[in-house]
Amino acid sequence: MTKNKKHPLIEIIKNKKNGIPKGIFSICSSNEYVIEASMMFLKEKKSGILIESTCNQVNQFGGYTGMRPRDFVNFIISIAERVKFPREKIILGGDHLGPNPWKTEKSIDAMEKACFMVKEYALAGYSKIHLDASMSLADDLKKKSEILNPELIALRAAKLCQEVEKNYSNNLLGSSLLPVYIVGTEVPSPGGTKDDMMVRELTVPDNLRKTIELNKNAFYALNLKSAWERVIAVVVNLGIEFNNYNVIKYDAKKAQKIIEVMKEYPALTIEAHSTDYQSREAISDMVNDGVGILKVGPALTFAFREAVFSLCHIEKELYSNKMHLQSNLIENMEKEMNKNPKYWMDYYIGNEKEKEFERKYSFLDRSRYYWNVPTIRESITKLLENMNKEKIPLALISQFMPIQYCKIREGVLKNNPKALIFDHIYRIIENYYFETWN
Repeated sequence: MTKNKKHPLIEIIKNKKNGIPKGIFSICSSNEYVIEASMMFLKEKKSGILIESTCNQVNQFGGYTGMRPRDFVNFIISIAERVKFPREKIILGGDHLGPNPWKTEKSIDAMEKACFMVKEYALAGYSKIHLDASMSLADDLKKKSEILNPELIALRAAKLCQEVEKNYSNNLLGSSLLPVYIVGTEVPSPGGTKDDMMVRELTVPDNLRKTIELNKNAFYALNLKSAWERVIAVVVNLGIEFNNYNVIKYDAKKAQKIIEVMKEYPALTIEAHSTDYQSREAISDMVNDGVGILKVGPALTFAFREAVFSLCHIEKELYSNKMHLQSNLIENMEKEMNKNPKYWMDYYIGNEKEKEFERKYSFLDRSRYYWNVPTIRESITKLLENMNKEKIPLALISQFMPIQYCKIREGVLKNNPKALIFDHIYRIIENYYFETWN
């Protein structure tokens, strides 16, 4: 591996440890509108951007997006070129990279596929890698009550790291960065939970120390000392969570023991998952407490869905006497989600009326899996065409998008559908940007 410049995330963590309360937020989404809006916002601020894909989203078999790692990189580059976002300011991350997509297979097969996946991520130029081998595989445990040996988890993570180190390339993004790593696996339920959330278990401080030490030992055992020096963060459970209807807010007092442990490790920060729907105050508290990386995803696509649905309601008013010309996006989304329920059926519970409500409005936002379905893409195109044919009456914008109405009246927002959608997404991005790496 050639000599490369220091990764900007290392500098951010270093500054944070030196008392500068800043960090970075990670956009965990493959939604084209969310990514474009994020780039537009951060370009205006002359800031960089961190975008991540998960092992289930993007892998050598296409994941649920149909994209392999190189495809996802090219997808991001195409958006960047369209909006003239500087390629050198893009950081790509792989989230929960490990054998999770193949956890029902025997360990030798699952790990072989996981190693091949991280190799593809490395060759595609992802420079932030979260190593996650925490899940038990088909032949790991004799009893369901058993817990996977944490030393085995660490060893598998190190093997994945070894594969990245052997294959890392930065050709696609044209950067000269060595990859940085995230370890640790105690996270809230990815994408939220269907369960009630009266109390959430936080990471136990002693377990946090053990996780760090076991991972360090495993790295050293595989001659990955240099890579260990580029481990920048540990994923912990800070007690934040969301389900279909509610959000557990970050509680700084409850998290203090975790924060104190992290002070023992000058080169490491906390990576917080599922920070979606946290208030700006809570985001600020996390950053001030030492959280260096905050991940957000469903909250952004939730905002996108809100904006698009609002435009649908405007469309119904404008085209009330031309029903055959309407996009019927909301109705088509309901049809597609019922036609292929695999992305929501384990998350939306209750009677049929409750499930219908959740398919539209749940904080879990499982509709995000359907925006690339051809019928839905056609509906969005039709909706935007309809909204562009004539100027949208301000009275309807006031009715269905009152925040954007005020901005139009103030002369800071254009009255066109894409601008309305992006501005609604900006509300979420702003909360993170002004509390992190601006």
